[in-house]
Amino acid sequence: MLVFSALVPNSPLLLPSISKEGSATTAKTGEALDTLADELYATHPEVIVLISEHPTIYKNSFSINVADPYTFNLNEFGNLGFEMKLHPNIELIDRLQRSLRGSDFSFTLTTDESLNYAAAVPLQRLTKNLPNVQLVPICFSELEAKDHFQFGQAIKDSIMNSSKRIAVIAAGDMSHALSSDAPAGLTKEGEQFDATVQELLSQKNTSGLISLSPELVAKAHERSYRPLLILMGMLDRISYTPDILSYESPVGVGYLTAEFRLT
Repeated sequence: MLVFSALVPNSPLLLPSISKEGSATTAKTGEALDTLADELYATHPEVIVLISEHPTIYKNSFSINVADPYTFNLNEFGNLGFEMKLHPNIELIDRLQRSLRGSDFSFTLTTDESLNYAAAVPLQRLTKNLPNVQLVPICFSELEAKDHFQFGQAIKDSIMNSSKRIAVIAAGDMSHALSSDAPAGLTKEGEQFDATVQELLSQKNTSGLISLSPELVAKAHERSYRPLLILMGMLDRISYTPDILSYESPVGVGYLTAEFRLT
């Protein structure tokens, strides 16, 4: 059963072991993640389904990563001693892949034992008090927006009908184009994308989210839209209340932390 759902950023700056300065500049987000970690702990999850970028991404196929254990590689950021291991929930992975094999979705299993920062950041920030929680990592594709929403719908029943207590977390940063020194430079679409997504989430306007202009999304240079759409598909026809805990863009990149409280 689904007990928790949220959208979180996954910038490496959110790990103090990588950037002590980043911890100061992202204090608002850090506080929101601490609050979210407490909320997650209170739901007593047995499994976390994490929707994020993986080392292997397929253009026309969604994927679930299967490895035991999952380890995390942050060497590219100079963090050579990052120690974290999680184990999969094979039962849920099998349930998901069996249901997807009978659908129209292009889907594959991958075996990336070492996950990257996109998974490490949210898991390290949110699961400090959940040492025995199991993991199911799902990766988005490059297919259209509606495909991601429908993929979320396709896996919803497997989540809802599971005997396990399951938390679903979509992870990714918002626009990378919010200032002249941002990773993607400055575009007017960056600020527009971030503001529009927050408004649509607050209004529970999922159709508006799916219908965002592909040009707007592309020029925003974001990494959260597709994970968010999968999550919204999983929440389709489920009663929830959106709660935007924080938004900031201290380095020209948007960090949005939001919980979708099940009601």
